[in-house]
Amino acid sequence: MAGRDEPPEGTPEGLPSGGEDEYRSVVFDESFIRAARLQEFSAQERMGRHARAVRSRSGWPGRGLVRLLVALALLVLAFGTAVFMGVHHPYRAPQVTRAEPLRTTVIPLAPRGAVPGGTPAWLFAHSPAAQFRTGASGVNPPGARSTAHFAYSEVLAALKIAREYVVASSLEPTVLMGGSAEGVRDLVAPEQYPQFDRSLAAPSADGSHAATGWLVRFDPAQVALAGSDVRVSGVLRYAEAADRTLEVTADHTFVYALRPAAPRGGKAGPATTGPAKADGASLFTVRREVHFRFGAEDLRLHQAQVTVADVQAGPQSCTADAANRLRPLLAGQHAADGGPAGTDPYATGQQATALCGTLTAKALGSD
Repeated sequence: MAGRDEPPEGTPEGLPSGGEDEYRSVVFDESFIRAARLQEFSAQERMGRHARAVRSRSGWPGRGLVRLLVALALLVLAFGTAVFMGVHHPYRAPQVTRAEPLRTTVIPLAPRGAVPGGTPAWLFAHSPAAQFRTGASGVNPPGARSTAHFAYSEVLAALKIAREYVVASSLEPTVLMGGSAEGVRDLVAPEQYPQFDRSLAAPSADGSHAATGWLVRFDPAQVALAGSDVRVSGVLRYAEAADRTLEVTADHTFVYALRPAAPRGGKAGPATTGPAKADGASLFTVRREVHFRFGAEDLRLHQAQVTVADVQAGPQSCTADAANRLRPLLAGQHAADGGPAGTDPYATGQQATALCGTLTAKALGSD
């Protein structure tokens, strides 16, 4: 390092050393001159009135200070840009929303006469389901596009989750026959687990705890699938809600070919009149409209908030309790007399409102 009497960049090359050190104090190289902060005026400049002998060369900051100020300005600009984009970016993730309880409506559809029977192929061919697709191929998401606050990839993810839920809850044979529903539960938001579990363990037609609102299932002691084909038709729709969540609606019709689980000696079920034909299949139609809601956290965890489920299913008797399992009328049976159970408008607290509809003949494969 240079001493106090040395130029800033050390001793210039080619200068004498040793015995000529006495000249070092008066010999200045170019770097020493550039580093000087004062510059002496010329003789001509010093002749003026009030002239000073020297002038400062520090009118502008040094290069290092200039670079520091420029870097600081760029840093402030970058930080401001990041804050602006975080506030105004069109794909900013919406706030996490709390899952609401599922609201369910399950409406039995009663036939006007006896349920027709036949082979599944014949019945499908003579019903509107002849044009339906088979199984999961009938559950197709639409083309996805970005929304105001959801990117294309997020919309696509929401549609995929909704499709998986529809397939798992309406087409999986284990679920249909009353087996494990873990595959359905895994797609539900954790905040809805208690409601889901109670609905399957202790179903109730109270508008919140019908197992058949969450999924389609039958009593394996009464019915069995007549073949593996389930005919499906419907749509998936999506839209961004006002609270910056993404809403997806799955509206599908499922047509199942069913047969009696085992011969019962002509004994009719509790809500039917007449024995089922042991050698004949029959059609059972379920219309499901399920509403889902997705926030950023739901998409990240691959789960859905299931908010509304409207179900219409038949042929069933109006008096059938379909909160736990759907209770199909099979080939040869017809609905029991009487309408749905009465509703007491004077009762307090939450209660079930009995609803029932009439199933058209063509839905039974008898047009």
